[in-house]
Amino acid sequence: MAGNSQRKGSIKKSGKGNPTVGSGGRVRRGLEGRGPTPKAKDRPNHKVYKAANKVDKSAAARPKRRSTGSTDAEWVAGRNSVVEALRAGIPITGVYVAEGAERDGRLREAFKLAAEQGLNLLEVSRGELDRMTAGAVHQGLAARIPPYEYAHADDLIGIAEGNLEKPLIVALDSVTDPRNLGAVIRSASGFGAHGVLIPERRAAGMTASAWKTSAGAAARIPVAQTVNLVRQLKAYQDAGCMVVGLTSDGDVDLPDFDLADGPLVLVVGSEGNGLSRLVSETCDQLLSIPMANNLESLNAGVAASVALYAIARARA
Repeated sequence: MAGNSQRKGSIKKSGKGNPTVGSGGRVRRGLEGRGPTPKAKDRPNHKVYKAANKVDKSAAARPKRRSTGSTDAEWVAGRNSVVEALRAGIPITGVYVAEGAERDGRLREAFKLAAEQGLNLLEVSRGELDRMTAGAVHQGLAARIPPYEYAHADDLIGIAEGNLEKPLIVALDSVTDPRNLGAVIRSASGFGAHGVLIPERRAAGMTASAWKTSAGAAARIPVAQTVNLVRQLKAYQDAGCMVVGLTSDGDVDLPDFDLADGPLVLVVGSEGNGLSRLVSETCDQLLSIPMANNLESLNAGVAASVALYAIARARA
């Protein structure tokens, strides 16, 4: 029936002639101002706000660059390797043994050396040791080496000045074998050098292998890293050092070099490629080691040892 608002499906209308009871306050609140509209960058649902606060997932996933100039901590895995590392005096922070590992002479010696050096000896599950050593063949025994703290390249000059001595620094150009690095560090320490300089990229760093080859000398002589080897060599030249490079076709034979008693930087290249072009052009002089027969070159560790011995004799 027309006008029957009680019938099913009817719609109740409230207009001017039929106002809703008690609606006055609600209507007034609806008419009140809400203040100035926030700026787009302050409104969470606005595209400008979302763009400004967007997270760069690719950047967040990248590891932060260390400011200490250290290498990552690494693991020495295997019974022989751990025993040799303990004998060599490599700075180890902890020795880890797998639960149920068979006790043999090497394991007992590792325990004895660790106890003498006051190292922590921790027993972990074999699965946990697999995880920590990234699946290396550890034979139930591994040791953790802390990150190496590199010296600043300029500090090597300061060490010499502090000892009232003329600087003697060994720089390596693209030497990628850590055993060669360890051998150079050992020779540098034995023949009175004040430090070893290595590039930060495309070169061997202070790994467990380098520590072991140095026979503990890495604890007695600083190793510095540089982002740009050529730039640092020029800085040494500005500080009054003569930069000489070892090469197979040098201008002067090592025995004839008569400037060894002054401030000196000795640059040694890799066995395969020798000195790079820019490094070679930066050197004040190029030296060669006289060789018998047709042997073209020595590896970096041996070449550095021969040159440092000659320089030490000239300085004496």
